Amino acid sequence: MSEPVMGVVAGRPPALRGFAALAAALSLLGVATLPAPVLAAASAADTVVYSIESPKAAKNLMLDVVHAGKRLVAVGDRGHILYSDDQGASWAQAKVPSRQLLTAVYFVDEQHGWAVGHDAQVLASTDGGLTWTRQFQDLKREAPLLDVWFKDAQVGYAVGAYGALLETTDGGQHWEDASDRLDNPDQFHLNAIAQIKDSGLFIVGEQGSMFRSADGGQTWERLEGPYEGSLFGVIGTGQPATLLVYGLRGNLYRSTDFGSTWEQVQLNAARGALEFGLSGATVLEDGSLVIVGNGGSVIRSTDHGLSFSVFNRPDRISLSAVSGAGNGGLILAGQGGVRVATATGAELGSN
Repeated sequence: MSEPVMGVVAGRPPALRGFAALAAALSLLGVATLPAPVLAAASAADTVVYSIESPKAAKNLMLDVVHAGKRLVAVGDRGHILYSDDQGASWAQAKVPSRQLLTAVYFVDEQHGWAVGHDAQVLASTDGGLTWTRQFQDLKREAPLLDVWFKDAQVGYAVGAYGALLETTDGGQHWEDASDRLDNPDQFHLNAIAQIKDSGLFIVGEQGSMFRSADGGQTWERLEGPYEGSLFGVIGTGQPATLLVYGLRGNLYRSTDFGSTWEQVQLNAARGALEFGLSGATVLEDGSLVIVGNGGSVIRSTDHGLSFSVFNRPDRISLSAVSGAGNGGLILAGQGGVRVATATGAELGSN
């Protein structure tokens, strides 16, 4: 099986994070340079256009879903941000000052969250995702931000296309371009960032690029990874120094020493090795790991990522993110919006 063609920029495929890839590629065409390193927050004079309210928003493309306390928050196409207070049974649409594709969302507690997306936009919420303000955007960058992570309500990072690494130390009121901290001369796209227990921060991206920081993001070490294809995600398993990275064609690798060495995790589906790209992951309350991807792939581990069971949904719908439903089930995000599934990823009520 082959991955979809994402287009070519400057002689190489963008291969961006998950299902932001196809849409993000459209905004990347023709972009060859990065802007100046010092960035300012969005000013009050900037034109604000709000996302259009739609009763079908929960059925549109959604690229990420996370918990803000007990509330679920999902982001996706056309600036849509949805929230659910009943474990995904119903969704309401938040008021959002954007109509751009939003690629990722992160909450540091039940109130404070940030979402990122095209036009290098950063949106923020202080009420659990009910309302949002635009903290930052950079129209000249003409490339999306693809993931976001915060240490606390003040310190955070966003990563994105062409090696973008942005840092804030004041809750997003100001952002600094910290891309030059990375040894990334080819400006490989950075697809995901995560914290690894008792170790530090880890970034993965295009062409197997990997970077780690043991000092909270102030300095970064470039690593030689085990795979030369694009990696779409990284997640800590909850054990010290232990993480998983995943990407194209079912490639999944595990490290127990903060990325110094790696072992490939074999994924076997009903008809042989899994060859669908993997796009998003979560750690459930019981410590189980769940990763989702193309072709309706839902894989689950109960041994901290040593092995996985593989399930492919019959609808083969493309999935980009997953979160726990709080009742043993899963919330899946991707093509066709957000949906509630069983613990294995199957449709509720199916055998």
